[in-house]
Order: sequence, then C-alpha cells, then structure tokens
Amino acid sequence: MCVEKLQKIILALALGIVMMLAASGSIKAAFLLHIGIIIILISSAFTGFCYITKILSGAFPSCYEKEDKK
Repeated sequence: MCVEKLQKIILALALGIVMMLAASGSIKAAFLLHIGIIIILISSAFTGFCYITKILSGAFPSCYEKEDKK
C-alpha cells in the first residue's frame, strides 16, 4: 500500500465518522471534525504540503516512487 492511497482511505474513514456522529446526534462533534478536515484539505491545496502524507511517508512508500522504478 502506498502513501497516497492510504491517505485517501483515511480521509474516507474520517468522513464516515463525521456521518456517523451526525446521524447519532453529536452534531457539534461532527461539525468540528468536518471543519478540521476542510482546513487540512484547503491548506494542503494551497501549500502543496500534506501533514498526513508527511507522517505516513516514514512507514510507507510513495505511489510515485513505485511508478519511477518500473
């Protein structure tokens, strides 16, 4: 598994948790988590730096490194 794919899986799980919190009535917690995800994605889009990718790159290879080796 490569970092970029793992990042997308984690994002999908986080959004699933937001949906679960909203459905269970924890609207404030769902809202705060959703705002956090939005801030991370916007900062990643503008700066090109993603915290999750940087942390996970220590344990997993990049998808782009795999393509370069072929």
